[in-house]
Amino acid sequence: MNTTYSLHHINHDRDFGFSADDYSRFKFGDGQVSKAFGTALADGFIVDRLAVNPIRQQIVVISSPYSFIPTATFAMKDWFVYRLNHWLAQHGFPVAQEAKVHRTITYKEDYGELDAEQRMKLIGNDRFHIDKDFLDGKTLIFLDDIRITGSHERMIMKMVGEYGLSNDIYMLYFAELVNKDIHPNVENYLNYHHVKKIADLSDIIGGGDFCINTRIVKYILNYHFDDFSKFIQQQNDTFTEQLYYMAIGNGYHTIDAYAQNLNFIKNRLQLDNYKLIEYGN
Repeated sequence: MNTTYSLHHINHDRDFGFSADDYSRFKFGDGQVSKAFGTALADGFIVDRLAVNPIRQQIVVISSPYSFIPTATFAMKDWFVYRLNHWLAQHGFPVAQEAKVHRTITYKEDYGELDAEQRMKLIGNDRFHIDKDFLDGKTLIFLDDIRITGSHERMIMKMVGEYGLSNDIYMLYFAELVNKDIHPNVENYLNYHHVKKIADLSDIIGGGDFCINTRIVKYILNYHFDDFSKFIQQQNDTFTEQLYYMAIGNGYHTIDAYAQNLNFIKNRLQLDNYKLIEYGN
């Protein structure tokens, strides 16, 4: 069984049923919005599906594929699982487990700008990997923030076929574009509704519930250098170090377009270390 569930259905290119500003903040790491979105998706899924037809097998929740840096969906996933487990425990079902889909390719292109054909061309050579044995006999819930053209879903189902998985599968989304007359780049309208420039990230990063993800790392590393350097000098060491090590972990040091900005961060961190040595701390 393969079932799709979306909390919000997008029929209009400016009226979404949820706040575009909140969605933009979520995509750049706002933990409070991640909590709200994950909780709302769980509540909708419970009311619309589980309360009507409970899943009696062990559930495994799987966030959208990533290599080293998680996607924005990962932060939403935590709160989805918290709410789901509360319901499962109350009704005597096994609480959910989690698994990861590993991906092998990283790219600098902004996925939200592309149409359906361009999206498949970009990710079509990617490979997804999962622990098949761990999933045996369990119901799988693949979680993602938005379904626009279904490209990622097709890649997930390609992986399912390659691994010979026979599990019951749910594909869950916070939102889904159902009006096919709307261009897929409506995703970018949502992604950048709040974040128009790099300075708009400061209140998200300093909000106390910041969750770093691939989008914000790529956005910062790809920003034009003058404004980027000013922005980095305004950030604390904890964020700067996390940004650098996440970028290295995802292999972004091998992408030429990121080299200048990443080297600036590296040099800044080295200078801070020299100061610590100089002053004997």
